[in-house]
Amino acid sequence: MINEIAEKFAEHYNCAQIVVSIFSEKLNLKRDIALRLATGFGAGMARKQEVCGAVCGGIMVLGLRHGRGEKEGREVTEKTYIQVRELMAHFEREHGSCMCRTLLEDCELTTPEGQKTYRESGFLKSVCIPCVETVINFLGKKI
Repeated sequence: MINEIAEKFAEHYNCAQIVVSIFSEKLNLKRDIALRLATGFGAGMARKQEVCGAVCGGIMVLGLRHGRGEKEGREVTEKTYIQVRELMAHFEREHGSCMCRTLLEDCELTTPEGQKTYRESGFLKSVCIPCVETVINFLGKKI
């Protein structure tokens, strides 16, 4: 799994895109649509370093699989919220936080200098790939 995740990062897909695209077939979602849907959520939402993009991707996957559509009632929303909280709690136990900025030790991704620091720091291998793997493994039990 780690090699597949690393390959997708090497193709310049972000953490959210990788998570959603991995499950696109199971969700009856075209891969291209999955990649487009998740584009803005990478690096904590457009490099704003809010909630980790892998977690955001996981939330999208849970919503696509279990979320409330036009024919379901409010109870479906509540069940989906429970699953999202479970994902987030599991992720926090594994990584200490769901916040990208915390995970990347305040490395500022919105600046060229911060992006250079990110590349040189090894965060991709030490933080991002394990975060994506955690979410994929969690979802593998739920989807």
